[in-house]
This record gives sequence, C-alpha cells and structure tokens, in this order.
Amino acid sequence: MNILAVLGWTIFGLFFLFALFAFTGAPYVPTLSREIEQAFRKLYKLGPRDVLVDLGSGDGTVLLAGAKCGTKVFGVELNPILVWISRFRLRNFKRAKVELGNIFSYRFPDDTTVVYLFGEDRDIRKFAKKIQDESVRLGRPLFVISQGFKIPGLKELGAERAFFLFKIDANSRFE
Repeated sequence: MNILAVLGWTIFGLFFLFALFAFTGAPYVPTLSREIEQAFRKLYKLGPRDVLVDLGSGDGTVLLAGAKCGTKVFGVELNPILVWISRFRLRNFKRAKVELGNIFSYRFPDDTTVVYLFGEDRDIRKFAKKIQDESVRLGRPLFVISQGFKIPGLKELGAERAFFLFKIDANSRFE
C-alpha cells in the first residue's frame, strides 16, 4: 500500500470515529479559549479552591482554561482521540485529569464545585438531572456553566456572551 492510500484510510477512519461519536452524544464543537477565559473571569471566577468538571470535555480547551486559573479540573469524554489530545494538552498540570467514559455514568469528584457543559436541546434536561443527582449525592448545590443553552425551568444567575450560569440542588425543577 502506498503512503497516499494509508493517509486516505487514516483520514476516513478518523472522520468515521468523529461521526460515530457525534451520533451518541453532542457533536465536537471547539470552544474558543478567549471566550471561556472571559466567562471564567466575569461569570464565575474560578480559583484554586474550585474543582471543575467538564462533561464532554472534547479537546480540553475548557479544562486548560480552568487549570490556568489554578483550579483542579476533571474531564470526561466519549471520544478516545479527544481524550488523548486533552491529556497531551494538560500534561503540565498536575491537578488535571481526563477520563474516557460516558457522562451519565461518571461519578463527580467529592470536592466538585462547578460543572461545565455544552449540549444540545435534546439532552439539556438529562444533563441537568445528572448534575442534580450528583448534587444530592455530594450534599450541596453545584454551579453550572452552560455554553449556548439555558436549562429549562431554572433562572440563570448570570450570562456572558453565549455562557449561562445556574445553580442546581436537590430542589431544582426542570420543565
């Protein structure tokens, strides 16, 4: 097999994997670093005492922005290629961890304070319910930064561009 054929099959394989994962969850849409950094400054000021969980952490952009704030960060991602990319990007941050796994079976670290999510309208209630279940398990409310989508039934605590801040606890109700 010549090099062009190998390259072609490699590109096809990568495209196929990304398409497959897009059908099982939210598609991979990169977050702009400067936008998330601005949200972390103006909407929810992350610091060293926070623990950020990114549900569907993609290429690690959100985790990297959080790690640069001194925050302990955890990501869960279904796509193994994106997990590898994230781990590489976060290799210099000892307080960063990315796991290959399903968002809905992922158990949040016990010291979680804030959750970041990007989802689609069809899944936003399931995400909110998962966060609520973890809030109940942890015995405290969790702050949620949602990119692009509001959580139905919850009043936003703030907004910065396409980012919304919510607080979810045992009493939260989702329409």
